[in-house]
Amino acid sequence: MPMSNGTRTDMRRVARGIRRRLSRLAEPPVPRTAHRLVPDPVFLISSVRSGSTLLRVLLNSHPEIRAPHEMHLRTLTVDLTKPYTEKAMTELQLDRRELEHLLWDRVLHRELVRSGKKVIVDKTPGNAGVWERLHEGWPGARYLFLLRHPASMVSSLINNRPDRDLDATVREVRGYVEAVEAARAALPGLTVRYEELTERPERTTQEICAFLGVAWTPAMLEYRRGDHGPFVPFIGDWSDNIKSGAIQKARPLPAPADVPAPLRDIARAWDYPC
Repeated sequence: MPMSNGTRTDMRRVARGIRRRLSRLAEPPVPRTAHRLVPDPVFLISSVRSGSTLLRVLLNSHPEIRAPHEMHLRTLTVDLTKPYTEKAMTELQLDRRELEHLLWDRVLHRELVRSGKKVIVDKTPGNAGVWERLHEGWPGARYLFLLRHPASMVSSLINNRPDRDLDATVREVRGYVEAVEAARAALPGLTVRYEELTERPERTTQEICAFLGVAWTPAMLEYRRGDHGPFVPFIGDWSDNIKSGAIQKARPLPAPADVPAPLRDIARAWDYPC
C-alpha cells in the first residue's frame, strides 16, 4: 500500500531530527573556557570588614592590574522570559548558568579593556559564598584569600554601625569565614593576612605581584595618587581610614577572652590566638 504524503512528511521530519542529533554527537564538545574573553581573572575571596578595599586599591595602583569596586557579579542574572527563549538557547547548548557566566565574563572584559591593563581582580566579599560557581565558570581563575582575625571583623562591623546586634554580627562573620576556609581548602591560591598587609605592605604586595606574574612597583603603596572610584556603601569600604589615602596599622589583636565562642575554632584554624 503506497504511503500518503502526510506519512512521507512525518518520516522526513523524523529523519532530519535523527541526523541533527547524530551530527551533534559527532561534534567535539566545546570547552567552556573557549567562550571566555577573560580566561584567568583573579577573584579575591574574603569576608566583609577584612581589609579587602585596602588590598583592592593597592592592587589597582599597579599599572598592569585593574581592581574596580565590588561588582557583585553573582547577583547579575539572566532571565529567560519566554518558553521559546529557553528553547532557542538550549539549541545553542546554553543554559541559564552558562549565559550568566558569559554575561559576567563580558563585564570583566569590558572593564579590563577600558582600563588598558592586563589583569583584573574582583574583590566582592559575596564571592566567598559562590566560589564553586566561580570555579565552574573559570577553571583557569586565580585566587587571593584575605584573612583577618574574625573577632576584629566583628569589632569593625559594630564600630561602623553601633546599632548592630552582637550575636547576629558574629553569625554573619562566621558564615563568611567558613566560606573563605572552604574555598581555601578546595582551590589553589595565595593567602594574605590583613595584619601583615598593614604591618609590612611592601613585602606583602611583592608576594602578591609574584603570584600574579607582574613586576612589583612602589607606586602600589601610594594609592592616594590613583583614581579608585568612589568610596561609598554597598560597593566597598567608605570609612575615613580608606579615604585617608594612607595604609593604616591594623588594630591590636583581641585578647583570647574577648573572642566570641563561635569564632574560636576558625581563629585557631587561621593561627590566631584565642
